[in-house]
Amino acid sequence: MPPVRPMLATLVRDLPRSPGLYYEPKWDGFRCIVFRDGDEIELGSRNDRPLTRYFPELLDLLADALPPRCVVDGEIVVVTEEGLDFDALQNRLHPAASRVRKLAHETPASFVAFDVLALDDRDLTGTPFAQRRGLLQDVLDTALSRVHLTPLTDDPDVAEDWFTRFEGAGFDGVMAKDRTLPYQQDKRAMWKVKHERTADCVVAGFRWHKDGQGVGSLLLGLYDDEGTLHHVGVASSFTAARRRELVDELAPLRENALAHHPWREWADTARDPAATGRMPGGQSRWSAGKDLSWEPVRIELVAEVRYEHVQAGRFRHGGRLVRFRPDRTPDSCTYAQLDEVPPAELRAFFDEVGTR
Repeated sequence: MPPVRPMLATLVRDLPRSPGLYYEPKWDGFRCIVFRDGDEIELGSRNDRPLTRYFPELLDLLADALPPRCVVDGEIVVVTEEGLDFDALQNRLHPAASRVRKLAHETPASFVAFDVLALDDRDLTGTPFAQRRGLLQDVLDTALSRVHLTPLTDDPDVAEDWFTRFEGAGFDGVMAKDRTLPYQQDKRAMWKVKHERTADCVVAGFRWHKDGQGVGSLLLGLYDDEGTLHHVGVASSFTAARRRELVDELAPLRENALAHHPWREWADTARDPAATGRMPGGQSRWSAGKDLSWEPVRIELVAEVRYEHVQAGRFRHGGRLVRFRPDRTPDSCTYAQLDEVPPAELRAFFDEVGTR
């Protein structure tokens, strides 16, 4: 019965190659555990937030694809001709039911299954992964469109090939699981290898940590070809000691920071509850109620930041600070340094793995 906390993964730099491992693509979507009991289907998220109302088009599909009583772990994704579209997926989290229905028709979601936790009266969480995978393959009907069984291989070279060639389709990376692994709720019992790159970014401001004692995140910018500095995301996840150090390091840059700051208008509206958009202090339906006020700094500091990939001109996830770059000038921090990943066709991926 819900809630069930999904099993998690530890991030590693290199693909594990130990004997007895299975490999899967890491999907860029919403993690979802499906609970089915007859006509009743619930879609649960990794943070216990119900997803059922946001993806009504999946309910009939899953009713046809799944056995009458089961619990299945997987990912909700939106597939386009260019690959997986995470922005379209986020747009589905809308409070208006009419908007959800409209988007369900225009950008229907798909479900990719990769584990089964229960079947009929059987609790399978203590069963080895290899057996759970076999059961899932037997009971999941993938003849329907938009319901898939995730590809699987025991060949690390194939997994490396997936990692490299299908990034353009929106894959986050590759997962590795021990074939004997039981399902361990909320435990980092698997491994994940994700695409990571670095970019030199302008530090244009910061936000205080929620404890009020240090820097919670650095606001990052990149220049376009016309010389406009765009907000591309943040760098965060500092230790408590590092948060306090950053306060002192940024202090000299706070003096007269707004005098010639390119985001001066954003700073003036950041504390306005009606402010929206991609500005650093702008509200969205995912940040409603959060304090997004920020402190500007003079445009003088450059940071090397590790990021995964860029979508719609922004870092897809929060970045991590590698180091400050006193040898770089802010005007050298442009979008031109970012890698362009050519799109890959998902259909080609599924056709290929289907022959293995």
